Amino acid sequence: MTAQPDAVRASTNAEQPRRHKLTLLFYNQPDKSVVLEVDEGTSILHACMENAIHLQHNCGGVCACSTCHVIIKKGMENLPEMSDEEEEQLDEAIGLTLSSRLGCQAKIYGDVTALIPDQSIYLGR
Repeated sequence: MTAQPDAVRASTNAEQPRRHKLTLLFYNQPDKSVVLEVDEGTSILHACMENAIHLQHNCGGVCACSTCHVIIKKGMENLPEMSDEEEEQLDEAIGLTLSSRLGCQAKIYGDVTALIPDQSIYLGR
């Protein structure tokens, strides 16, 4: 194995996105948690979709509904500030809290722990 020059190593590292931990907790399964490694800038909704974790998203993840509502337990400082549009949509969320965010808008820039609230209301159960 040959050593890479510093410039090659630096450019290789710069091309790889930073990764962060997303810990998901589940309302209906309090003893269950899932820890995902996600690329920086990935939304909570997208991370769930990529890992076959159900998080309702009736509008397709374009901030036009509140069904992807999640509750941030840790790491709120690692998400971008809430936009006016997100804040308006969250007003419609069931079970709204002071740490509620829309999964489609909550992009990860550090470790985050989020609770997925009861989704059965959207599933007709």
